[in-house]
Amino acid sequence: MQAAVPGSGEQPGPTGLLGTVLVDTVRRTGASAGVVYLLDEAAQTLGLAVLCGLPEEVAWPWHRIPLTSSAPVSEAVRENRLVWVGSQEEMARWYPQVAVSLPYRFALAATPLSGRSRCWGGLVLLWPASHPERATRRELGHISAEARGIAHVLDQLPDPPHAPEQPLRVSLTEPHPYTDRSPQAAADYAERLPDGALALDLEGRITFVNGAASALLGQAADRLLGTRPWQSLPWLDQPTVEDRYRTAVISREPVEFTALRPPDGRLRFQLYPDGSGISVRVTLAPAPARDRPPDPDPDPDGERPETARPARPETVAPRTAHTGRLYQLLHLASALTETVAVSDVVELVAGQVLPAFSADGLVLSAAEAGRLTITGWHGYDRQALEVLDGLPLGTDLTPAGRVLSTGIPLFFASVEELAREYPRAPLMSGKRAWAFLPLLISGRPVGCCILSYDRPHPFTADERAVLTSLAGLIAQALDRAQLYDAVHGLALGLQETLLPHRLPAVPGLTMAARYLPASRGMDIGGDFYDVIPLDAATVAAVIGDVQGHNVAAAALMGQVRTAIRATTGASPDQVLARTNRVLIDLDTDLLVSCLYARIDLAHGRATLASAGHPPPFLHRPGQEGLVVGLDPAPPLGIDLDTPYPVTDLALPPGSTLGLYTDGLVEVPGTDPDRTAADLARQLARHRDKDVEGLVDHLLRRAWPTGRHTDDTALLLLRTTVQGSPAAADRPAPRSSRRP
Repeated sequence: MQAAVPGSGEQPGPTGLLGTVLVDTVRRTGASAGVVYLLDEAAQTLGLAVLCGLPEEVAWPWHRIPLTSSAPVSEAVRENRLVWVGSQEEMARWYPQVAVSLPYRFALAATPLSGRSRCWGGLVLLWPASHPERATRRELGHISAEARGIAHVLDQLPDPPHAPEQPLRVSLTEPHPYTDRSPQAAADYAERLPDGALALDLEGRITFVNGAASALLGQAADRLLGTRPWQSLPWLDQPTVEDRYRTAVISREPVEFTALRPPDGRLRFQLYPDGSGISVRVTLAPAPARDRPPDPDPDPDGERPETARPARPETVAPRTAHTGRLYQLLHLASALTETVAVSDVVELVAGQVLPAFSADGLVLSAAEAGRLTITGWHGYDRQALEVLDGLPLGTDLTPAGRVLSTGIPLFFASVEELAREYPRAPLMSGKRAWAFLPLLISGRPVGCCILSYDRPHPFTADERAVLTSLAGLIAQALDRAQLYDAVHGLALGLQETLLPHRLPAVPGLTMAARYLPASRGMDIGGDFYDVIPLDAATVAAVIGDVQGHNVAAAALMGQVRTAIRATTGASPDQVLARTNRVLIDLDTDLLVSCLYARIDLAHGRATLASAGHPPPFLHRPGQEGLVVGLDPAPPLGIDLDTPYPVTDLALPPGSTLGLYTDGLVEVPGTDPDRTAADLARQLARHRDKDVEGLVDHLLRRAWPTGRHTDDTALLLLRTTVQGSPAAADRPAPRSSRRP
């Protein structure tokens, strides 16, 4: 399949087709730029596939976006909704990481590409700063319709597309229908202008320069064409100049600035952007008033004669990283603050640092017990890393040991450079260039980060500066993540000791349970579950949730479980009433929701009572799955005389009862009741699954990303068919209260 993409010739395959569709979408919505991301379901990331109307380097910090990250497109895909950000203030408030990297005025819409059977990814559209902050309902509907159209195109493809390593950039402009004389006439017109005239494309390259501009800039036209001004004119190589260009490209607003041309000339640059590029007017700028000498003899008409400015010595500012690198550093610094575990740090460095610096390989090592232990890698075989794992910190025989002993990073642009200084250093996997970055905190070695390249790579001054700064940020993130992993492991171990180590074996009943923590650091959740055999044919199942995420909540959870076990001989309402009395006697400020079910396997019945807990799921043979309707009652710990109504259910052989905590259904951006009803229907649709497979399916259904915002407990109980194989088909006995 082939598709013609404006401005880029024939583009084969689905990526080229997406380019054509994206250009049409941008034009129809009146946007200034657009981006299509494709979802990698296995890696749970969004990959940049096609963009138009933006320089590629502006989009590089978002080349790969984890689905769990805080960005408009990831949130749109994760929550299956359109996200509108109408101003820079809104972006800073809701998505600070994006705002740090793009501190410009623009409006943005992000929406999922939802196809017939799956979500393909996300669409991002940008509008100039002139767009109103609030989008109309009609405009939002139009954007959603365009996204559905792109998803429909993806549905028709024979093979699922994947984001390419190098995203396709397409042009929004069509060639102008010039006559044979029009280009020369336009050039002649520009040459006759007294002011300097430049034209830049959206990547910042000079595409046209007239004679006046060439004279003012002090550079021949053929030396300027095809270059970026801050690259071909050293005196424009400063972050302010590139930042003004990026402002014009993204905000599409006129921008102007004044620059000093050595030795003492001042030039005024006025930038006028649109969707095809930027027109630049270059003129002489008047000297600041403080630099003008007094005029002793103004002419009679009030005009001041031209006076020469006093000569001043030329000063050369220290070279700094260009604006793109600075914003990359800000973006990565913001992203590193959100990492929690060591695995998060490794994933972020591999997913964002490597693409930002066009690197091919990564080795991240942590300093442990006087040695460098490899904690993560990318672009290497495991066997190739064995020689680096466990190196002593104090050795100078390898570059990694040297940078940790001196604190100074090392850069090797080629194999020859490395071999000259470290002839005994192992050459792994055919890499041809390396950056060895020490990870230090207050002089203490935390680890080492190695970036490598498959080809020789000369490191520019700004690359070295940014990588050196980045090493300090990675060191802080890695040190914090190591502490988190240690503390979280301790907290999780404490919590697991308070939960059942295994479910009991009960004839006539199969069970499966999962507990998924979402807490961080020393935060410990209060979710709990238990299954208690009462006699040969009766079993009690209980699930609950203690308010809070701390050690007090976990301790109270243990006390509630003990109180429930001590009263299991009573009816469900009495069990909750007595546990409520114990909780009030403890005089705690924490509340507890709880659901208690007494299951009579001999008669195929269940009796339930709830204290402010979500109602269970139920599926009976030959019926649809449903959410059981329970009489409401307040949580435990509020009122000593609270009654707890009892609900009686028929539970014939082959029935499945699901008890859960609210973390399962309270998914951001969704209705908990709808989520619960959908999960109940899954019990019927997957009735042939065993309970172990079914419990995992329900968790994936509720939380496709695998990242829970709250602790979650889920307990499934299925009554097995006893006696005649047709027992499951017998009519269920009538219950006193049937949902």
